[in-house]
Amino acid sequence: MSEPAPPPPDDEDEAERERKRARRRAWNFGFSENVPHNRALGMVVEDIDDNWARLRLPYDVRLVGNPETGVLHGGAITALLDACSGAAVFASLDRMQPIATLDLRIDYLRPGEVGRDVVARATCYHLSRNVGFARAVAYHDSEDHPIATAAGTFMIATTPGTGRKP
Repeated sequence: MSEPAPPPPDDEDEAERERKRARRRAWNFGFSENVPHNRALGMVVEDIDDNWARLRLPYDVRLVGNPETGVLHGGAITALLDACSGAAVFASLDRMQPIATLDLRIDYLRPGEVGRDVVARATCYHLSRNVGFARAVAYHDSEDHPIATAAGTFMIATTPGTGRKP
């Protein structure tokens, strides 16, 4: 006797998941416009899904750290990794809530190439009730050849009456 076929996927569940994805993408695509620092640096949200984000920092001479070499300042790379990690945490949330960076560790592995945009991809790999955990990498062409990597934790705001003590 053969096993019964698995039930067909529930279209409503898939439709609800897609609505949530679309809502998260909308939050995050507004991210570069609604955060003045990200906008000032020229960050562009390239793609977002359920728990990850990809942002791009266009090369700009205003962001150069050493005029003799033309290499982007490490602070601009840090800001990109922080923003991308935060976007990944936002993408993981079921509802829009403020977040704040608690800790961000950056390992600089090599300088970026002069005149080239830097891409960052971050994944939120764990959410607790009040903290999101993310890993990120900054690169030009491939994550396998990183400029820098990051690990960050982000506080997820709690609503009044849910355990916050005055």
